[in-house]
Amino acid sequence: MKNCKSINILVLCIMMCATVFTPRFVRAEEAKPSVDASLTLTSQYIWRGYERSKDSLVVQPYFGLNYKGFGASIWQNIDTNPYDTTLENLNETDFKLSYDTEINGVSVGAGWIWYALPGTDDSHEVYVTAGLNMFLNPRLTIYREVAHAPSTYITLGISHSFALPWRNASLDMGLQGSYLISSDNGVYADPNDPRDEYNNFHDGLASISLNIPVAKYISVSPELYWSFPLSSDAADDMQAHNADHAGKDNFVYGGITVNLSF
Repeated sequence: MKNCKSINILVLCIMMCATVFTPRFVRAEEAKPSVDASLTLTSQYIWRGYERSKDSLVVQPYFGLNYKGFGASIWQNIDTNPYDTTLENLNETDFKLSYDTEINGVSVGAGWIWYALPGTDDSHEVYVTAGLNMFLNPRLTIYREVAHAPSTYITLGISHSFALPWRNASLDMGLQGSYLISSDNGVYADPNDPRDEYNNFHDGLASISLNIPVAKYISVSPELYWSFPLSSDAADDMQAHNADHAGKDNFVYGGITVNLSF
């Protein structure tokens, strides 16, 4: 109940900011906020290699506000048929505050993410990120859990967008690898020695999507993903902790996202 009240208060604050400040920004013309919203329907929810849904449709709404590099957003995961009947349909709500800018062709940013998780302790992460605005757009991001499960999660990714000769559409492709450093063997233990903390390469993620503008502010994106372990330790860890402990560590899933931006 306490988590629900906190979530409601934060959602209300974001909505009030959108209502109160937007007219002022519009009058300023030289500094207008941007709004991004999306709705994703996908076959599965995979988080950092871990299976968080199984054999059900997953709905993921998103809403974000951005102004002069500062951003605030909310994202939710709704499982229409949880594999565990004790789990709630709305099983995750993420709140994010961020700042992004560009310095001499390098995009840099930092932020804070609050993962509100019904039935378990909430998670809080801070992160920093840097990317090069060049071919393949390499980007390094470091996340640090600062609440109850101290760990560091590092990702290095590349991406490229191919323009298509119709409707201003594009084919977007990405590849990302990660490394996980745990400071608590009670949360992430070494599969070979439970007394030690996990410290190894973790999950990889390959993605391909088709971005299709359908109106001035609206686009539709069919998406396909492949999540896979990058080490034997990662495979063992994923097999032990994935949905109903089914022993899986490779996942191919996909769906469609409707985007609204203005």
